[in-house]
Amino acid sequence: MASAAATVVPSSSSSSTKIHHGSEITSIKAFAESNGSCPIPSTYHSLTEPRDDVADHLAASIPVIDFSLLTSNDPQIHATTVQQLANACSQWGFFMLTNHGISEKLMEEVMEKSHEFHNLPLEEKEEFADKGPLTPIRHGTSFHPEAEKVHYWRDYLKVMTLPQFNFPHKPPGYKELGFEYSRKIRGVARKLLKGISESLGLEPESIIKSTGFDSGLQIFAVNLYPPCPEPDLAVGLPPHSDHGLLTLLTQNGIGGLQVKHTGKWVNVNPLPNCLIVNTGDQLEAVSNGRYKSVMHRAVLNNRDTRISLVLVNGPDLDKEIGPELGLLENEDPLFKTMKYRDYFEIQQKTRFAYKSGLDEIRKCL
Repeated sequence: MASAAATVVPSSSSSSTKIHHGSEITSIKAFAESNGSCPIPSTYHSLTEPRDDVADHLAASIPVIDFSLLTSNDPQIHATTVQQLANACSQWGFFMLTNHGISEKLMEEVMEKSHEFHNLPLEEKEEFADKGPLTPIRHGTSFHPEAEKVHYWRDYLKVMTLPQFNFPHKPPGYKELGFEYSRKIRGVARKLLKGISESLGLEPESIIKSTGFDSGLQIFAVNLYPPCPEPDLAVGLPPHSDHGLLTLLTQNGIGGLQVKHTGKWVNVNPLPNCLIVNTGDQLEAVSNGRYKSVMHRAVLNNRDTRISLVLVNGPDLDKEIGPELGLLENEDPLFKTMKYRDYFEIQQKTRFAYKSGLDEIRKCL
């Protein structure tokens, strides 16, 4: 998606808008535009691990899965790719997905409209102010400023696009593109879950049925990370895992995503027009620990605005989720069952630098 990086959307006059509520910054984009190259507030000194602890030599080892081979009608080609998927999920919890069937044009258009949304004046986005994790459409900054001791250098839009479709009504055309893109991503995620079920020795539809995936949650999130004058002090998002089954991500050509592998941080350099996929907490529980929920973070730069388009795909909110029964014939369950809605709310309310959500359901054996 190299051409998306060159897209320039005129900036709004948000720097002249009120960007503080009391002592809190309500938009890091507006603050960054008005603050220029001045030092950042100490409340944004959030980098807790050294930036130089990055294993660049591992970047070329990030697995690549060819979706067209996974969905091939040739049994041998399909079986070989299912094994590659198993290796990617067990060894990395992370892979790049090529030939996924979603047009580059659609991906670029969604990215452009997402940038336009973030460039709307603050007054036009106030109706979407975050009112809690289960609010259908929410816009805000950092992660959970009211409960944080340190803040993160990002603004976000988060929309629940499934089981019911919600979306902002502006900018014009964004809603229609959001609907098309979210549905195509869901189709890709569904086929990946079938392959993952097979890789675990289960029937292809097992995880889909047991998690209620077809009536499950999908969150469409757009993260915007403005240039940061002191990128060695702050992060866009701290180390965290995702709460769902599978997260599918693309970005605007600006790097910043890092994944943790064998104790080291690895820069992600996506292939053109690929989707970045990572496994989430619910897949770790469902697979009884075979496929770990991967830790990742967003680091910053002092030159370019990074935008990531993230679709979290999860179970039905009212389903009790736990290890697949087909995996428990010869092993003990490592996780307790918990309704996904309850898990989601726990994970959203905690400071997610630690995997406290999974700690809530992990059994002490």
